[in-house]
Amino acid sequence: MKNSKFILLVIVLSQFCCTSLWFAGNAVVNDLVINFDLKASALGHLTSSVQFGFISGTLTFAILTIADRFSPSKVFFICAVLGSLFNLAAIWDANNFLSLLLLRFFNGFFLAGIYPIGMKIASDYYKKGLGKSLGFLVGALALGTAFPHLLKETTGAYSWESVMIWTSSLSVLGGVLIVTLVPDGPYRKSSPKIDLSAFFEVFQNQKFRSVAFGYFGHMWELYAFWVFIPFMLKKYSLEHPQVLFNVPVLSFIIISFGGLACVFSGFVSQKLGTKRIAFIALSLSCLCCLISPFLFTSNSEGLFVSFLIFWGMVVIADSPLLSTLVAQHAPAEIKGTALTIVNCIGFTVTIISIQFISKMTEWTDSNAIYMILAIGPILGLTALMRTKLKDSLTIL
Repeated sequence: MKNSKFILLVIVLSQFCCTSLWFAGNAVVNDLVINFDLKASALGHLTSSVQFGFISGTLTFAILTIADRFSPSKVFFICAVLGSLFNLAAIWDANNFLSLLLLRFFNGFFLAGIYPIGMKIASDYYKKGLGKSLGFLVGALALGTAFPHLLKETTGAYSWESVMIWTSSLSVLGGVLIVTLVPDGPYRKSSPKIDLSAFFEVFQNQKFRSVAFGYFGHMWELYAFWVFIPFMLKKYSLEHPQVLFNVPVLSFIIISFGGLACVFSGFVSQKLGTKRIAFIALSLSCLCCLISPFLFTSNSEGLFVSFLIFWGMVVIADSPLLSTLVAQHAPAEIKGTALTIVNCIGFTVTIISIQFISKMTEWTDSNAIYMILAIGPILGLTALMRTKLKDSLTIL
């Protein structure tokens, strides 16, 4: 077996390259609105189209147990190439709103063969220290998600199409790295046939069900927060005219700091317990949701940006830990399918929260709308408190 540190480095780098596809459309949404005569509300619809595609992909992969029947590295490569093609097709001059929605949908569909499959590959290589490994992996997701915002700023002298070309090229690179350098892991157990019952049977395990519901609560908040970071920054600038933010750069910084938080939480969880750190992170992000309206009233832009950076860290710090708990409490032969199922439902939740907040921004200009994001963490924390895992918290 190849050096485990080298394998992890390749997986992380590939995950970063391929997940840059995720928010490529968000980074250039203003250009899409202008070039294809879209409505201002296109951001929420295009993002939800990616999420819906991801859900459809994960549902298909889960029902057909793709991740457990075929080599995960080969599945990752094929999806990385196909995802890059649908991403690149957005630069076609004849696109309209419907075609862009379809392209973003299929972009999301093939991301289902990248993000959860990447976690499956990592879990096939690491039994001990899985939380730390997934911390690097989800950190790569956060950085990959943030990267298009930075690309948009640094390629300002070029057309918006360059962002789509770069992210598509990175996705192909990530797929090639995985398929050439990462063979099937030593802990992989293949499932030789389609098991349609796996989708339902996995939730019969009470411990699995509890941590999965904790993950769903976390997802209610995460992507809605990421999507509306630029909106929050612009809203603050409107309410404080003396402030002029560089929105793409700050969006990159806020999301990418979450990647560092994932790595940190992965290391800390090895000493303090996976569930304990996940619970703390989810509690802090819940608090951020609840106090967010008050930060908009602050005259200190430094305080406001610092708050968003902190929120950006705690909102995702629990993600690799919850995924670790899901992997640990799933049967080994359908571990990939279990991770995919949980991702499928989790991203379904993100569509609801994104669309809900998007509608709220049309109905009101109140900054209190972000308090709604606390619903997810509250329900997630309730689910986690009911578990009886070895590292369970003592709630007094």
